Amino acid sequence: MSQSLAHPQGPPYPSHSAGVGGLPTAKVDVPISAILMVFYLAFAILNQATFQLNRRRKHKFLINWVLFGFCMCRVLTFILRIVWATRPHNVSVAIAANIFVNAGILLIYIINFIFALRIFRARQPELGWNRALHYVCVAFYWMMGIAICLVISMVVVSSYTLKPSLLHAARDVLLAGLTVFTVFTALAPAMLITSLLLNESPKAEHFGKGEMRMKIIICGISCALALLIAGFRCGTTWQAPRPMNDPAWYDNKAAFYCFEFVPEIMILVLFAVAEIHLRFHVPNGSSKVQSYATQEIETERGHSSQSQDTSDVEKDEEKAGESP
Repeated sequence: MSQSLAHPQGPPYPSHSAGVGGLPTAKVDVPISAILMVFYLAFAILNQATFQLNRRRKHKFLINWVLFGFCMCRVLTFILRIVWATRPHNVSVAIAANIFVNAGILLIYIINFIFALRIFRARQPELGWNRALHYVCVAFYWMMGIAICLVISMVVVSSYTLKPSLLHAARDVLLAGLTVFTVFTALAPAMLITSLLLNESPKAEHFGKGEMRMKIIICGISCALALLIAGFRCGTTWQAPRPMNDPAWYDNKAAFYCFEFVPEIMILVLFAVAEIHLRFHVPNGSSKVQSYATQEIETERGHSSQSQDTSDVEKDEEKAGESP
Protein backbone atom coordinates (compact mmCIF):
# COMPACT_ATOMS: atom_id res chain seq x y z
CA MET A 1 0.00 0.00 0.00
CA SER A 2 1.50 3.34 -1.00
CA GLN A 3 0.84 6.72 0.41
CA SER A 4 2.46 10.12 0.24
CA LEU A 5 5.85 11.18 1.54
CA ALA A 6 4.36 14.00 3.57
CA HIS A 7 4.84 14.09 7.33
CA PRO A 8 1.70 15.57 8.90
CA GLN A 9 1.66 16.60 12.51
CA GLY A 10 -1.22 14.34 13.37
CA PRO A 11 -3.17 11.36 12.00
CA PRO A 12 -3.73 10.03 9.46
CA TYR A 13 -0.03 9.26 9.00
CA PRO A 14 1.57 8.46 5.64
CA SER A 15 3.30 5.16 5.07
CA HIS A 16 7.07 5.02 4.83
CA SER A 17 7.01 1.70 2.94
CA ALA A 18 6.79 1.23 -0.80
CA GLY A 19 3.53 -0.11 -2.12
CA VAL A 20 2.22 -1.57 -5.38
CA GLY A 21 1.62 1.27 -7.82
CA GLY A 22 3.73 3.74 -5.92
CA LEU A 23 2.67 7.33 -5.42
CA PRO A 24 0.33 8.31 -8.29
CA THR A 25 1.35 11.22 -10.49
CA ALA A 26 -0.77 13.45 -12.70
CA LYS A 27 1.42 12.82 -15.75
CA VAL A 28 1.22 9.02 -15.68
CA ASP A 29 -1.72 7.89 -13.53
CA VAL A 30 -4.38 10.41 -14.55
CA PRO A 31 -4.54 9.44 -18.27
CA ILE A 32 -4.28 5.71 -17.51
CA SER A 33 -6.95 5.93 -14.82
CA ALA A 34 -9.23 7.96 -17.11
CA ILE A 35 -8.98 5.37 -19.90
CA LEU A 36 -9.63 2.45 -17.55
CA MET A 37 -12.52 4.34 -15.95
CA VAL A 38 -14.18 4.66 -19.38
CA PHE A 39 -13.84 0.90 -19.91
CA TYR A 40 -15.43 0.08 -16.56
CA LEU A 41 -18.20 2.63 -17.08
CA ALA A 42 -19.03 1.06 -20.46
CA PHE A 43 -19.26 -2.40 -18.88
CA ALA A 44 -21.39 -0.98 -16.06
CA ILE A 45 -23.88 0.38 -18.60
CA LEU A 46 -23.83 -2.89 -20.54
CA ASN A 47 -24.50 -5.04 -17.48
CA GLN A 48 -27.23 -2.75 -16.16
CA ALA A 49 -28.94 -2.69 -19.57
CA THR A 50 -28.73 -6.49 -19.79
CA PHE A 51 -30.15 -6.87 -16.29
CA GLN A 52 -33.08 -4.54 -16.95
CA LEU A 53 -33.86 -6.19 -20.30
CA ASN A 54 -33.83 -9.65 -18.72
CA ARG A 55 -35.96 -8.44 -15.83
CA ARG A 56 -38.65 -7.25 -18.22
CA ARG A 57 -38.58 -10.65 -19.88
CA LYS A 58 -38.97 -12.39 -16.49
CA HIS A 59 -35.44 -13.73 -16.89
CA LYS A 60 -33.92 -13.37 -13.42
CA PHE A 61 -30.10 -13.19 -13.47
CA LEU A 62 -28.71 -11.13 -10.59
CA ILE A 63 -25.08 -11.67 -11.63
CA ASN A 64 -25.41 -8.82 -14.14
CA TRP A 65 -26.54 -6.54 -11.34
CA VAL A 66 -23.54 -7.63 -9.24
CA LEU A 67 -21.20 -6.94 -12.18
CA PHE A 68 -22.77 -3.49 -12.51
CA GLY A 69 -21.93 -2.85 -8.86
CA PHE A 70 -18.38 -4.10 -9.38
CA CYS A 71 -17.84 -1.83 -12.39
CA MET A 72 -19.20 1.21 -10.56
CA CYS A 73 -16.90 0.39 -7.65
CA ARG A 74 -13.98 0.44 -10.09
CA VAL A 75 -15.15 3.77 -11.56
CA LEU A 76 -15.01 5.20 -8.05
CA THR A 77 -11.59 3.56 -7.55
CA PHE A 78 -10.12 5.47 -10.49
CA ILE A 79 -11.84 8.72 -9.52
CA LEU A 80 -10.12 8.48 -6.15
CA ARG A 81 -6.80 7.63 -7.79
CA ILE A 82 -7.06 10.67 -10.05
CA VAL A 83 -7.84 12.85 -7.04
CA TRP A 84 -4.91 11.30 -5.18
CA ALA A 85 -2.61 12.00 -8.14
CA THR A 86 -3.58 15.67 -8.10
CA ARG A 87 -3.34 15.87 -4.29
CA PRO A 88 -0.47 13.53 -3.40
CA HIS A 89 -0.20 14.78 0.19
CA ASN A 90 -3.80 14.01 1.08
CA VAL A 91 -3.48 10.84 3.16
CA SER A 92 -7.24 10.46 3.62
CA VAL A 93 -7.75 10.21 -0.14
CA ALA A 94 -4.88 7.69 -0.31
CA ILE A 95 -6.58 5.52 2.32
CA ALA A 96 -9.91 5.58 0.47
CA ALA A 97 -8.21 4.79 -2.85
CA ASN A 98 -6.36 1.79 -1.40
CA ILE A 99 -9.53 0.46 0.25
CA PHE A 100 -11.45 0.47 -3.04
CA VAL A 101 -8.54 -1.14 -4.89
CA ASN A 102 -8.60 -4.09 -2.46
CA ALA A 103 -12.35 -4.41 -1.93
CA GLY A 104 -13.82 -4.31 -5.45
CA ILE A 105 -12.43 -7.58 -6.82
CA LEU A 106 -14.19 -9.65 -4.14
CA LEU A 107 -17.36 -9.58 -6.23
CA ILE A 108 -15.56 -11.32 -9.11
CA TYR A 109 -14.25 -13.97 -6.69
CA ILE A 110 -17.80 -14.66 -5.52
CA ILE A 111 -19.20 -14.82 -9.06
CA ASN A 112 -16.56 -17.38 -10.08
CA PHE A 113 -17.39 -19.45 -7.01
CA ILE A 114 -21.10 -19.38 -7.86
CA PHE A 115 -20.44 -20.44 -11.45
CA ALA A 116 -18.15 -23.28 -10.36
CA LEU A 117 -20.72 -24.43 -7.80
CA ARG A 118 -23.46 -24.50 -10.44
CA ILE A 119 -21.31 -26.62 -12.73
CA PHE A 120 -20.43 -28.96 -9.86
CA ARG A 121 -24.07 -29.33 -8.87
CA ALA A 122 -25.12 -30.02 -12.45
CA ARG A 123 -22.47 -32.71 -13.01
CA GLN A 124 -22.61 -34.20 -9.49
CA PRO A 125 -26.12 -33.54 -8.07
CA GLU A 126 -25.72 -36.00 -5.18
CA LEU A 127 -22.61 -34.20 -3.91
CA GLY A 128 -23.40 -30.69 -5.10
CA TRP A 129 -26.74 -30.47 -3.31
CA ASN A 130 -25.45 -32.08 -0.13
CA ARG A 131 -26.32 -30.03 2.96
CA ALA A 132 -22.78 -30.31 4.28
CA LEU A 133 -21.43 -28.54 1.17
CA HIS A 134 -24.14 -25.91 1.57
CA TYR A 135 -23.01 -25.10 5.10
CA VAL A 136 -19.36 -25.04 4.01
CA CYS A 137 -20.24 -22.49 1.32
CA VAL A 138 -22.17 -20.36 3.80
CA ALA A 139 -19.20 -20.50 6.19
CA PHE A 140 -16.84 -19.27 3.47
CA TYR A 141 -19.21 -16.44 2.58
CA TRP A 142 -19.18 -15.35 6.21
CA MET A 143 -15.40 -15.66 6.34
CA MET A 144 -15.10 -13.42 3.29
CA GLY A 145 -17.40 -10.83 4.86
CA ILE A 146 -15.47 -10.84 8.12
CA ALA A 147 -12.13 -10.75 6.29
CA ILE A 148 -12.99 -7.70 4.18
CA CYS A 149 -14.24 -5.86 7.26
CA LEU A 150 -10.99 -6.64 9.09
CA VAL A 151 -8.82 -5.66 6.12
CA ILE A 152 -10.56 -2.30 5.75
CA SER A 153 -10.35 -1.71 9.51
CA MET A 154 -6.65 -2.53 9.62
CA VAL A 155 -5.90 -0.23 6.66
CA VAL A 156 -7.50 2.60 8.62
CA VAL A 157 -5.92 1.63 11.94
CA SER A 158 -2.41 1.47 10.45
CA SER A 159 -2.85 5.04 9.21
CA TYR A 160 -3.97 6.41 12.57
CA THR A 161 -1.27 5.06 14.88
CA LEU A 162 2.50 5.15 15.24
CA LYS A 163 2.73 2.38 17.84
CA PRO A 164 4.90 -0.47 16.51
CA SER A 165 2.81 -3.11 18.29
CA LEU A 166 -0.42 -1.90 16.67
CA LEU A 167 1.22 -1.56 13.28
CA HIS A 168 2.57 -5.10 13.55
CA ALA A 169 -0.85 -6.45 14.58
CA ALA A 170 -2.55 -4.57 11.74
CA ARG A 171 -0.11 -6.08 9.23
CA ASP A 172 -0.73 -9.58 10.59
CA VAL A 173 -4.49 -9.16 10.23
CA LEU A 174 -4.05 -7.75 6.73
CA LEU A 175 -1.93 -10.74 5.72
CA ALA A 176 -4.50 -13.13 7.17
CA GLY A 177 -7.33 -11.40 5.30
CA LEU A 178 -5.55 -11.45 1.94
CA THR A 179 -4.67 -15.12 2.49
CA VAL A 180 -8.35 -15.90 3.09
CA PHE A 181 -9.22 -14.11 -0.15
CA THR A 182 -6.65 -16.17 -2.05
CA VAL A 183 -7.87 -19.45 -0.55
CA PHE A 184 -11.46 -18.55 -1.43
CA THR A 185 -10.40 -17.66 -4.98
CA ALA A 186 -8.70 -21.06 -5.31
CA LEU A 187 -11.87 -22.88 -4.23
CA ALA A 188 -13.64 -22.18 -7.53
CA PRO A 189 -11.02 -23.80 -9.80
CA ALA A 190 -10.59 -26.61 -7.26
CA MET A 191 -14.32 -27.34 -7.40
CA LEU A 192 -14.23 -27.15 -11.18
CA ILE A 193 -11.34 -29.60 -11.41
CA THR A 194 -13.02 -31.96 -8.94
CA SER A 195 -16.19 -32.02 -11.03
CA LEU A 196 -14.09 -33.00 -14.06
CA LEU A 197 -12.04 -35.66 -12.29
CA LEU A 198 -15.13 -37.44 -10.99
CA ASN A 199 -17.18 -39.47 -13.42
CA GLU A 200 -20.27 -37.57 -14.42
CA SER A 201 -23.25 -38.69 -12.37
CA PRO A 202 -26.03 -40.65 -14.10
CA LYS A 203 -28.37 -38.03 -12.62
CA ALA A 204 -26.41 -35.14 -14.16
CA GLU A 205 -28.57 -32.14 -15.06
CA HIS A 206 -28.34 -29.29 -17.51
CA PHE A 207 -28.83 -25.58 -16.94
CA GLY A 208 -28.69 -22.49 -19.07
CA LYS A 209 -27.91 -22.22 -22.77
CA GLY A 210 -25.16 -24.09 -24.57
CA GLU A 211 -22.94 -27.06 -23.86
CA MET A 212 -21.48 -27.78 -20.45
CA ARG A 213 -18.00 -27.87 -22.00
CA MET A 214 -18.19 -24.18 -22.91
CA LYS A 215 -19.41 -23.30 -19.43
CA ILE A 216 -16.40 -25.10 -17.95
CA ILE A 217 -14.00 -23.29 -20.30
CA ILE A 218 -15.50 -19.87 -19.51
CA CYS A 219 -15.44 -20.48 -15.77
CA GLY A 220 -11.91 -21.91 -15.94
CA ILE A 221 -10.50 -18.87 -17.76
CA SER A 222 -12.20 -16.47 -15.37
CA CYS A 223 -10.94 -18.44 -12.35
CA ALA A 224 -7.37 -18.43 -13.69
CA LEU A 225 -7.41 -14.65 -14.20
CA ALA A 226 -8.93 -14.07 -10.75
CA LEU A 227 -6.34 -16.35 -9.15
CA LEU A 228 -3.60 -14.34 -10.87
CA ILE A 229 -4.93 -11.16 -9.27
CA ALA A 230 -5.36 -12.71 -5.82
CA GLY A 231 -1.97 -14.42 -5.94
CA PHE A 232 -0.21 -11.21 -6.96
CA ARG A 233 -1.83 -9.23 -4.15
CA CYS A 234 -1.22 -11.84 -1.50
CA GLY A 235 2.32 -12.59 -2.65
CA THR A 236 3.44 -8.97 -2.77
CA THR A 237 1.91 -8.22 0.62
CA TRP A 238 3.70 -11.17 2.24
CA GLN A 239 7.04 -9.80 1.04
CA ALA A 240 9.08 -7.78 3.54
CA PRO A 241 8.20 -4.07 3.30
CA ARG A 242 10.63 -2.03 1.22
CA PRO A 243 11.52 1.65 1.74
CA MET A 244 9.83 4.08 -0.62
CA ASN A 245 13.17 5.10 -2.15
CA ASP A 246 14.02 1.45 -2.94
CA PRO A 247 10.84 -0.25 -4.23
CA ALA A 248 10.72 -3.78 -5.65
CA TRP A 249 9.82 -4.56 -9.27
CA TYR A 250 6.27 -5.41 -8.30
CA ASP A 251 5.81 -1.95 -6.77
CA ASN A 252 6.07 -0.11 -10.11
CA LYS A 253 3.07 1.25 -11.96
CA ALA A 254 3.27 -1.23 -14.84
CA ALA A 255 2.89 -4.19 -12.47
CA PHE A 256 0.08 -2.40 -10.64
CA TYR A 257 -2.08 -1.85 -13.71
CA CYS A 258 -1.17 -5.07 -15.54
CA PHE A 259 -1.72 -7.45 -12.62
CA GLU A 260 -4.55 -5.61 -10.88
CA PHE A 261 -6.86 -4.29 -13.61
CA VAL A 262 -6.01 -5.79 -17.01
CA PRO A 263 -7.15 -9.28 -15.87
CA GLU A 264 -10.38 -7.73 -14.53
CA ILE A 265 -11.14 -6.15 -17.92
CA MET A 266 -10.38 -9.48 -19.60
CA ILE A 267 -12.91 -11.17 -17.30
CA LEU A 268 -15.56 -8.54 -18.10
CA VAL A 269 -14.95 -8.96 -21.84
CA LEU A 270 -15.19 -12.75 -21.46
CA PHE A 271 -18.48 -12.53 -19.56
CA ALA A 272 -19.97 -10.12 -22.11
CA VAL A 273 -18.93 -12.11 -25.19
CA ALA A 274 -19.96 -15.45 -23.64
CA GLU A 275 -23.42 -14.10 -22.69
CA ILE A 276 -23.27 -15.49 -19.19
CA HIS A 277 -26.83 -14.32 -18.52
CA LEU A 278 -27.94 -17.12 -20.85
CA ARG A 279 -25.26 -19.77 -20.25
CA PHE A 280 -25.23 -19.69 -16.45
CA HIS A 281 -28.89 -19.02 -15.80
CA VAL A 282 -30.64 -21.42 -13.44
CA PRO A 283 -34.39 -21.73 -12.75
CA ASN A 284 -35.87 -19.68 -9.95
CA GLY A 285 -36.25 -21.71 -6.78
CA SER A 286 -33.81 -24.41 -7.86
CA SER A 287 -31.99 -24.18 -4.52
CA LYS A 288 -35.24 -24.98 -2.69
CA VAL A 289 -35.96 -28.10 -4.69
CA GLN A 290 -32.22 -28.86 -5.01
CA SER A 291 -32.42 -29.47 -8.72
CA TYR A 292 -31.94 -27.61 -12.01
CA ALA A 293 -34.47 -29.93 -13.67
CA THR A 294 -37.26 -27.52 -12.68
CA GLN A 295 -36.37 -25.59 -15.81
CA GLU A 296 -37.40 -28.53 -17.95
CA ILE A 297 -40.53 -29.02 -15.84
CA GLU A 298 -41.49 -25.35 -16.23
CA THR A 299 -40.92 -25.57 -19.99
CA GLU A 300 -43.06 -28.69 -20.23
CA ARG A 301 -45.77 -27.03 -18.16
CA GLY A 302 -45.64 -24.04 -20.45
CA HIS A 303 -46.04 -26.21 -23.53
CA SER A 304 -48.79 -28.20 -21.84
CA SER A 305 -50.64 -25.04 -20.86
CA GLN A 306 -50.29 -23.69 -24.40
CA SER A 307 -51.62 -26.95 -25.85
CA GLN A 308 -54.52 -26.90 -23.42
CA ASP A 309 -55.38 -23.32 -24.38
CA THR A 310 -55.27 -24.24 -28.08
CA SER A 311 -57.50 -27.24 -27.43
CA ASP A 312 -60.02 -25.08 -25.58
CA VAL A 313 -60.10 -22.59 -28.42
CA GLU A 314 -60.68 -25.38 -30.96
CA LYS A 315 -63.54 -26.75 -28.84
CA ASP A 316 -65.16 -23.32 -28.65
CA GLU A 317 -64.89 -22.95 -32.42
CA GLU A 318 -66.50 -26.34 -32.95
CA LYS A 319 -69.38 -25.43 -30.63
CA ALA A 320 -69.86 -22.13 -32.42
CA GLY A 321 -69.95 -23.94 -35.76
CA GLU A 322 -72.65 -26.35 -34.50
CA SER A 323 -74.83 -23.51 -33.23
CA PRO A 324 -77.62 -22.35 -35.60
